[in-house]
Amino acid sequence: MKSLLIKNALLVNEGKSTVASVLVVGDTITAVYTDDAYVDIESHVDTVINATGKWLLPGVIDDQVHFREPGLTHKADINTESMAAVAGGVTSFMEMPNTKPPTTTREALEWKFSRAAQTSLANYSFYIGATNDNIDEILRADYRRVCGIKVFMGSSTGNMLVDNGDALARIFAEAPALVAVHCEKEEIIKANKEKYIAEYGKELPVSFHPLIRNAEACYASSSEAVELAQRYNTRLHLLHLSTAKELTLLSDGPVEEKRITGEVCVHHLFFDDSDYARYGNLIKWNPAIKTAADREALMQATVSGRIDVVATDHAPHLLDEKQGSCLEAASGGPLVQHSLQVMLEKSLQGAISLETVVERMCHAPAKLFGIERRGFIRPGYYADMVLVDPAKPYTVTPENVLTKCCWSPFMNHTFPVTIDTTFVNGIIAYQNGQVEPSCRGKELRFGSRS
Repeated sequence: MKSLLIKNALLVNEGKSTVASVLVVGDTITAVYTDDAYVDIESHVDTVINATGKWLLPGVIDDQVHFREPGLTHKADINTESMAAVAGGVTSFMEMPNTKPPTTTREALEWKFSRAAQTSLANYSFYIGATNDNIDEILRADYRRVCGIKVFMGSSTGNMLVDNGDALARIFAEAPALVAVHCEKEEIIKANKEKYIAEYGKELPVSFHPLIRNAEACYASSSEAVELAQRYNTRLHLLHLSTAKELTLLSDGPVEEKRITGEVCVHHLFFDDSDYARYGNLIKWNPAIKTAADREALMQATVSGRIDVVATDHAPHLLDEKQGSCLEAASGGPLVQHSLQVMLEKSLQGAISLETVVERMCHAPAKLFGIERRGFIRPGYYADMVLVDPAKPYTVTPENVLTKCCWSPFMNHTFPVTIDTTFVNGIIAYQNGQVEPSCRGKELRFGSRS
């Protein structure tokens, strides 16, 4: 097996930042040196990387992405989006079920696992989607491989909206794994939409999007999910929280001690509703980006631990699909390539410590989902790591965007740091601006929460 030594990096891991060196043999971390003991073996190592002045972090685990395969591959696929992921330091992803056909059966799950084994540069797992009538499929899924159950408690496409009360109760009562929910109350959204159309007509600009999908719609649905989870003792994960009010549904404390957890996505920490004037539909997401006060409250909760995980909800669309009124333009955008840089910029601005960024993006997802041997830089763990150059700014340009849709809401933005090298299972998947197309990730494996 080939060996790799990364020496003299600032290792940011498990709440500490320490100059250290890491030895990798094959796909596994075999030693972490906080002194010069690595010198004795350096001459016997196949590859040595001098990382002096750079930061070494565990690979990011993104618990919410949409890679669009099968059925929507004109805008993204597992191969292209996993390339974007490793270019951003994301070494593992969990992909959502609203593809065509939707991933609501074990057969559809197996197709995705097979496709990812052939084409994904990053490690992977997939959610099974809940519907009003597929509880038997949910109960038979293999949750050593499948990361969780996705429930849309709000507007969705096809058969992915669970709006039958009996079905919803049964899912929460019998779920054998974590239930991850998209929470927006359809009735409130519909009433808001009718109100604004009656007053202003159908050609509503994107500034109406957070008024239609408002805080009330989010809280009404999230609180319903929490009530169900408390009634049935369900492991509940509230996805892409976007309002200060929803934070009252969560508690502070270690993620491994919680039954109800929350996620925030980087766009809700970076943008607020004042940015619609500049970015327009490029920052149209569901749930909508809301006020600066909401954004600040979400960041404070991310720092305190009330919010457990930072992710992306990476959801590519072609630029022509993002055109039109707020009722017509597609919701979602590509984020997985720049999420770590967003959070590291926030850290350098003083909003959040570097150690907390690593906790929310690397450690917490591993603990929350019970991912085996990932999320930390420890001997015996898979060598998923990212080397960051904090002294090299990085400007997002059309030439360096790797997502298949070929744009980013951060276009022309200069981040203060550069993703230097990404390691997936000990393999260099990305280095100096280039991906290694032959790299292949592994299936994530899930055990007990640690």
